[in-house]
Amino acid sequence: MGGDLSAGDTAWMITATAFVLFMTIPGLALFYAGMVRSKNVLSVLMQCLAITGLMSILWAFWGYSIAFDEGGPFAGGFGKLFLSGVDVDAMKGTVPETVFVMFHMGFAIITPALIVGAFAERMKFSAMLWFMAAWTTIVYAPVTHWVWGGGWLEELGILDWAGGTVVHVNAGIAGLAACLALGKRKGYPSTPMPPNNLAYTSVGAGMLWVGWFGFNAGSAYAADGMAGMAIMITQLAAASAALAWMFGEWAWYGKPSVLGVASGAIAGLVAAAPASGSVGPMGAVAIGIVAGTICFFAATRLKPALGYDDSLDVFGIHCIGGIVGALLTGIFCADAFGGAGFGKGNVRISEQLVAQIIGIGAVLTYTFVVSFALLKVLDATIGLRVTESDEEEGLDLALHDERGYIL
Repeated sequence: MGGDLSAGDTAWMITATAFVLFMTIPGLALFYAGMVRSKNVLSVLMQCLAITGLMSILWAFWGYSIAFDEGGPFAGGFGKLFLSGVDVDAMKGTVPETVFVMFHMGFAIITPALIVGAFAERMKFSAMLWFMAAWTTIVYAPVTHWVWGGGWLEELGILDWAGGTVVHVNAGIAGLAACLALGKRKGYPSTPMPPNNLAYTSVGAGMLWVGWFGFNAGSAYAADGMAGMAIMITQLAAASAALAWMFGEWAWYGKPSVLGVASGAIAGLVAAAPASGSVGPMGAVAIGIVAGTICFFAATRLKPALGYDDSLDVFGIHCIGGIVGALLTGIFCADAFGGAGFGKGNVRISEQLVAQIIGIGAVLTYTFVVSFALLKVLDATIGLRVTESDEEEGLDLALHDERGYIL
């Protein structure tokens, strides 16, 4: 799929690509590093850095081909293995295919990196690398093809502008599988496990917020009005969700917190991912309010009620927020709400909602089952979890022989 080169579109897409990489390193890395205990701060940074390196290579070797090469309804072909044919003259629309590959490499990096927050402070580094390599190959790349690469969900007319299902539901439900496969951290929930540095988390959240403009507006693949609208939707959804979480926490617990408002902003950004090219400004505000409120209760009430140990609320924010965003996209995309219209073949809200629900359900089911199976295989072979003594000492020293802080 080639066209005439647009210098403006290309310049914007190169910028957006840098923004998306910035979301993981340093954005997500700092966001997560501040929330773990001081003895594990480097382990989280290390995981994000290592995933960035590993996913970059795997995406070039075979991930891009599985995701975006022409193929069947469930996976792409092998014509783009090792980036075959991706040269200086190859085009995707009005931008070079090299830029398209790099833009989506950023998505392939941050999606598995999000899962880190669910199993933080207890997984072996070696097991993490094996899991992420396998997960990206047989989960992330095929799901990307389903939605964006000409697969069956794209043909069904699902609306997922920048990754509500592909990134956030996908990573969030894999995070839940990891929580259940690994079990709870030693001492959870009776032992206090406060964040070691909320300044890191706040700075990381800010980096993610800014980087999300590249994530969502870059998904227009052009420097045009749709990119401009996507930026506006991103900002309004994040702002309204941050306020919804903040006021909800204030009413429920008596005081608003930095962690709360940062988490709320991320919930809004998550919900904006599927919506940012399909809804209008007031739809974005509504989506943000709903996402901030529901994710607040998922993280603070649902998790304790069900008893799973999702260390940094990956399921509560990314999976739940992604579901909220994907569902509400199916409503607020309608012309009557100022949206851009329905997906392929859909002519009314009910039909669009059916497509959204099928897409959400398919990703939830496939990703959970495959992720849990992968984790169980790894547990039976190399072992998933660090020893009790290593967990007590902290992963920084036990796995990397380094300290994040020198007292």
